[in-house]
This record gives sequence, structure tokens and C-alpha cells, in this order.
Amino acid sequence: MKLHKRQDKRPDIRKSAEWADAQRQADLHRLRHLRPIDDDFMRCLFKDNIPLAELVLRIITDKKDLIITDCETQKDMKRLAGARSICLDAYGTDSAGKKYDLEVQRQDKGADPHRARYHSSVLDIENLHSGQEFKELPDSYIIFIIEKDFYGKGVPIYPIERINLITDKPFEDGEHILYVNGEYRGESDIGKLMHDFNCTKADDMYYELMANRTRYLKENPKGVSEMCRIMEDMRNESLEKGMQEEKRMTVLRMLKAGKYLLEEIANITGLPLDEIEKMQSEQKA
Repeated sequence: MKLHKRQDKRPDIRKSAEWADAQRQADLHRLRHLRPIDDDFMRCLFKDNIPLAELVLRIITDKKDLIITDCETQKDMKRLAGARSICLDAYGTDSAGKKYDLEVQRQDKGADPHRARYHSSVLDIENLHSGQEFKELPDSYIIFIIEKDFYGKGVPIYPIERINLITDKPFEDGEHILYVNGEYRGESDIGKLMHDFNCTKADDMYYELMANRTRYLKENPKGVSEMCRIMEDMRNESLEKGMQEEKRMTVLRMLKAGKYLLEEIANITGLPLDEIEKMQSEQKA
């Protein structure tokens, strides 16, 4: 009887461990250079930290007595069937019931005015329930902190409000949109805050709350582990999005070929049939 040698899988284990260690070292290097204005750092910055969210919103809205009662990061908002869902960077509620969506955007394309409009509409749908009067809709604040000066006028904040063009008076619908200039600097509160949002080191920051949280996430072993998990999650999310996009491209190619039933495309790609039907309708339009 011929005996087979059992394969030694230890080299594969060592290789896997070496890859994991290399990935962690890369994450630690990247962590040292992250700033509050970077999306993956902000995920942890405001997590379970109402005092910090309150500080930032007080400065941006210029409401010194603003009290934040609740704050969530990466808040998934429910959507109407077939509509696009969104995930809010930081979502807060104040003591008067007003809602705040704080978004950090490195690039201008992430702060398109249509996006601000959509975020505002999603907050409206989320916060008015069946049987409520329209006047019960809470005020909402959509706030984009953008790394560059989006409108190029050199001011710290660009408030966007609806007005009646005939009377030249505010429409007073409770919707407020603010674009914050991440390039702005100066000795004012907002100038110091934008300075802190662009800092990589806690010791360089003006605001103690921001510095303490940054120091915890970059220097405390528990905080560092939390950040490494977030970066790994974001890599996985990016991979998943890439896979979904590849599936959509495959569907489009199969639809264009015209040789496949929709059910066959669904079985091959794993995408829902109703989504494929929608893509077919859009392709024909």
C-alpha cells in the first residue's frame, strides 16, 4: 500500500500571519497621518461622544446654548422602496428636537448641492410619521465640512436658505444647509476648529475635546485597535462595492447581448430580478 505524505500547511499559515502583520503595520502607518476631516477617522471620532459633537455643532451653527441629546455615527437612513439609501457620517438631535446631519467631504464632488437636497429630503421622510401634521416636521441642518473652499469666497461658512423671490423674505420651512470651508483659518472659534480638523497630531490641536479623542484613537491601545477594525471594515466595504459594480457591469453586457432571459441573468449574477428589470428599463429609455 502506497503511503501519502501529509502536506505541511504551516508555510501557508506563516504566510497568512505575515500578510496580516504587514497589513496591520500599514494601517498603523496610515493611522498616524489621519485627520478628523478624513472619513474613516471621523467614524470613530464622534462615536459615543456627544460632548465633542455638541462642541462642533455649537461652533458651526453659532448656537452657544445648543444641547445635543443624541448622536450616532454611520447612521443608515430607511428609504422608500426603490429609492437610494444614505449613510450619515454623524446624525444628532438637540434638546428642541432639531436634527443635524454632519458630513465630512474631502472632495467637492461629494458635496454636490443635489446631494445636500437629497440628504435633507431623507431626513424629512425619517422624521415625519403617519398621522403627524406637516408643521410637526422638525428643523433640519445639513452640514458639509469640505476640505477646500467650495465656493471660493474665503468665508468660513456658507449658509444656504430658501427665500421667497418676490417678497425677498425667508421661506421658513425649517430646512438649513451649511457649507463649511475646511481651508479657513484664524483666531475665531471656527478658524481654530478647522485647524483642528486638519491636524494629524493631538498636541497641535486647540480644542481639548478634539485632542483627547484624537490622542485616544492614535495612542491608546484600545483606541488604536478600534481604528484598525474600522479601516479593515472600510476595505471590506470597498471590496463589496467593487464586486457589486462588477455584477452590474455583467448584467449590462448580458442585456446588451440579448441572448439571456432575465431569470438567467439573475441566477448567474446573483442580483435580484427586480433590480435587473429596472436596469433593463433604464437601458431602453
